[in-house]
Amino acid sequence: MATTVLFSLASVYVERRFAARIRTLDDVPSAPVALVFGAGLASGGEPSKMLAERVSTAIHLYRAGKVGKLLLSGDNTARYHDETRAMRRYAIEHGLASEALLRDFGGISTYDSCYRARQVFGVNRAILVTQGFHLPRALFIANSLGITPTASPHSHLPGTIRSTWSENFSLALWPLQR
Repeated sequence: MATTVLFSLASVYVERRFAARIRTLDDVPSAPVALVFGAGLASGGEPSKMLAERVSTAIHLYRAGKVGKLLLSGDNTARYHDETRAMRRYAIEHGLASEALLRDFGGISTYDSCYRARQVFGVNRAILVTQGFHLPRALFIANSLGITPTASPHSHLPGTIRSTWSENFSLALWPLQR
C-alpha cells in the first residue's frame, strides 16, 4: 500500500513539475537539437508507426526553424534492428539533408538516449520528441542529466492505460537503475 502511494505521488509530482515544458509544435521555443527517441521497427526494417510519427514531428520542427539538427537516438543491438538507420532513411526520404541528422546508435533506453545526448553529443538544450505518455519521464531524466529540455509530443492524446502505467512505473524505479 505504501509503495503504491509513493509511486502515485512521484508520478503526479513529475507530471506537474514538467507540464509547462510540454508545448505545441507552434509555440515550443527553439533549441539547437531535437532529440528523437527510438520506438521500434516494423517488418522489413521500416520505422514503426510510432517511430514514424516521432520522426515526422522532428522534421516539422526542423522545417519550422525550431531546431538546427535532429539527434536520432535508438537501438541497434541486433544485427537486423537498427532504429537510427531507419529513422535517418525516413527523414531523408521526406526531404531532409543528411547534414541535419545525427545518429546515436546507443539509445537503448530513455536514460541512455538522454545520457549520451549530454555526454557524447554535448547537448545542453533540446526539444524532446516522443508521444505524450512518454514525455514526463523523458523530461525528468533529461533535466536530471543536465539538459534543459522542452518537448513537443507527436500528439497531446494520452497513452493507453497500459502505456501510461508502464511509463509511470519506470519513472518510479528510475533512481534504482543508477
